[in-house]
Amino acid sequence: MTFLDGAEWLAHPGSVGRPLVGELQIRDADGAVLPPGEIGTVWMRGPAGAKTYRYVGAEARGDAAGWETLGDVGSLDADGFLYLSDRDSDMILVGGSNVYPAEIEAALTEHPSVADACVVGLPDDDLGNVPHALVSEVDAVTDDDLIAYLRERLAPYKLPRSIERVAGPLRDDAGKVRRSALRADRLPHDQAS
Repeated sequence: MTFLDGAEWLAHPGSVGRPLVGELQIRDADGAVLPPGEIGTVWMRGPAGAKTYRYVGAEARGDAAGWETLGDVGSLDADGFLYLSDRDSDMILVGGSNVYPAEIEAALTEHPSVADACVVGLPDDDLGNVPHALVSEVDAVTDDDLIAYLRERLAPYKLPRSIERVAGPLRDDAGKVRRSALRADRLPHDQAS
């Protein structure tokens, strides 16, 4: 469990806090612990191996030392505050590089003409998958303008290869992006599973 008070949130905006109970680590794909500021998979361990959380709809995977992960992706700062970025199940593998949709969505929603955004991976013959952005606009904006804006904020392999305007909601009633449903709607029926 993590916690932060108002003063800590002002000092660490965007954080979900530091552990009140247990420990946190950020690990890379090979299981190596990453230094502060590096994004990786969030691993948790409760005191004396006790499970201190419950997550509806997912099963944790663990290691022999009692660490568990639910597939959340994030980073720790130098003071031990946790910042969540995405879920590894949402990651798009683009030509061998990991792309997290939330990073692209955050950059898109910084644009003054974008009200909301969702990014999904769509199949690509050359790269395996490529980012496809669904955008709800405040004001009309061209694809070229959005891509130019994103080029200043993202690595080239993270840029969406296509952009689609949507009128309907991208989020459910709880405010969560409906990424799986939106992706399935854009796949050929034989690939929608």
